[in-house]
Amino acid sequence: MYKRILVATDGSKLSTKAVNSAIDLAAALGAELVALKVIPRYPQSYFEGSIPLSGDDVARVEQQWADDGRKVVDEVKSTGEARGVKVKAILAKSDVVSDALIAAAKKHKADLIVMASHGRKGVKRLLLGSETQQVLTHSEIPVLVLR
Repeated sequence: MYKRILVATDGSKLSTKAVNSAIDLAAALGAELVALKVIPRYPQSYFEGSIPLSGDDVARVEQQWADDGRKVVDEVKSTGEARGVKVKAILAKSDVVSDALIAAAKKHKADLIVMASHGRKGVKRLLLGSETQQVLTHSEIPVLVLR
């Protein structure tokens, strides 16, 4: 059925549920798992960030985000491998999470994307947008959304 599953995680409690479900599914199917954490780019222009930082400070902040992201995907890798699932842990740097998820799924030849939905409704959804909705709308492969 599915041979390679991409699971998106941000380390939150809700995404951990999606990770655990993806590990269960991968174990049941004998599939590989690709654990993805999308890290943002630091705002560079005056209008994007409230306080402009030096190049060294920006590099330090981005490195911290990458280190924190690496810990998140490495934890998924450890958990999956303890359950007999082959896991590839990756980071992607992007300001648009949905685009990064879809691109990673294509690059790693995933045949299923697993992700959590925060379940925002009404004005919050309108104002904050929905990365899950964007992935559902634009993905060419199946998407399993968990809440």
